[in-house]
Amino acid sequence: MSKHEVRPVEVFYPESDGKPMAETDLHRTLLLDMVASVDRYFRHDPQVYVSGNLLLYYEEGHPEKCVAPDFFVVRGVPKGLRRIYKVWEEKKGPDVVVELTSRSTHLEDLGNKRAIYEDLGVLEYYIFDPAGYRFKPPLRGFRLEGGILGSVPPARTEGERLVFSSDVLGLELHGCGPTLRWVVPKTGEPIPVPGELYELAEEAKARADQELSRAEREHARAEEERVRAEEARVRAEEERSRAERAERELARLKEEVSRLRGEPRG
Repeated sequence: MSKHEVRPVEVFYPESDGKPMAETDLHRTLLLDMVASVDRYFRHDPQVYVSGNLLLYYEEGHPEKCVAPDFFVVRGVPKGLRRIYKVWEEKKGPDVVVELTSRSTHLEDLGNKRAIYEDLGVLEYYIFDPAGYRFKPPLRGFRLEGGILGSVPPARTEGERLVFSSDVLGLELHGCGPTLRWVVPKTGEPIPVPGELYELAEEAKARADQELSRAEREHARAEEERVRAEEARVRAEEERSRAERAERELARLKEEVSRLRGEPRG
């Protein structure tokens, strides 16, 4: 390198902002459950990336220009483990974002973050207040139209449950009280979260153990029947042999009586 050439400065993009992952146990559980369940739902699609609380950098050369969505989905980029997400390298920003808001973050979620997501072209943005501190009802939805993330009403309500329809994901987002779930519209069933999958696996194992136990009992009964049948066959063979011997002995005695009487054979 010539002494007149300027060495490019390597920009460092931190992997952590030093802030806690979530404010409460409830926030953390909702965050992890959403990422795990939706990621599993799209497990067969190699071009759907699901993540949460990952630092997302949106302006090259400016590490201060970053945000960490609680939950986000990007369609059209490959799956894979990322330490950070650089929009200029991925060539695409998030399509869907969910923020779990609180007393200390609701203004940021409604204001600055919403503006950032708007600039990034986020198609659907949802803010959920699981503790009900600031939002009543607790779930709000926004959709990008004309470059603006405008507020949209829920697709429907079911009692206290708010239901938003996600055109991007082909799913529904149900919010009620402290509960937030992604639901498959065709079945009306929530996508299972890890704890439920564990319970389902335990139930399946219990059913399999019961079926195995039943099969073993049936096998034992069948084996007992087979042994009894074999014993009966042996007894029948012995009876047949005795009958045959008795018939032969009777024939011999008849011949002996005939001989003693001087009767002709034949």
